[in-house]
Amino acid sequence: MKKELIKFWFEFDIKIAFDFPPGIGIGCGVTAFDYEDAIKIMDEKVFHSTRRPLFKKEIVDISINKLDTGHVIPNMRDSADRGIWFPLGYE
Repeated sequence: MKKELIKFWFEFDIKIAFDFPPGIGIGCGVTAFDYEDAIKIMDEKVFHSTRRPLFKKEIVDISINKLDTGHVIPNMRDSADRGIWFPLGYE
């Protein structure tokens, strides 16, 4: 039986986005098997060379239509696949 994937949305408690990897000032979208898998993917793909900031918001099983239509939705990859779908560039 195939394990179902879950969409996660994380927002970070950061003051200056330039101190962190590009694009995460708005947040980070991850599709994963579970919460631990989402964190692992984020740490490996986005925060591999810097510390991950504290979370300001964590949403499990996010509905994509709840995300920002001006910045997030037009600039994300397919959220059905396991991995980082926002911001772009962390596949």
